[in-house]
Amino acid sequence: MTTISSSGELPLRNEHEIVLGRQAVRRLAQDQGFSLVDQTKFVTATSELARNALIYGGGGTLKWEVLLEGTKRGVRLTFQDQGPGIPNVELAMTDGWSSGTGMGLGLGGARRLVNEFELDSTVGVGTRVTVTRWK
Repeated sequence: MTTISSSGELPLRNEHEIVLGRQAVRRLAQDQGFSLVDQTKFVTATSELARNALIYGGGGTLKWEVLLEGTKRGVRLTFQDQGPGIPNVELAMTDGWSSGTGMGLGLGGARRLVNEFELDSTVGVGTRVTVTRWK
């Protein structure tokens, strides 16, 4: 059974708040004993997903939860926006595809950097991406 030992939330309305989000996730990962490599992977995924929420979703929120499951420790992040949504999630997850000017590695790259990845998007409502990294 997974329990939540702590949680928090941060708005993602500008570049400065993306930096604050990356710093918060780095601290959370350090506090859970993640290796430097795992910290870097998690912070990189955070940067990609937070930037997507800002650029494509018009801003949003980053919520975090510190998880305990037996002796396992982890961090779950949820990025939520009320933007236009993703019309074709399967296409958006394809490396090389971008609805903007990016390289098209954000969503697929973020998925590869975490242990668990869930994307829920509704056109006209917004997008929620939840990722978890376990120690």
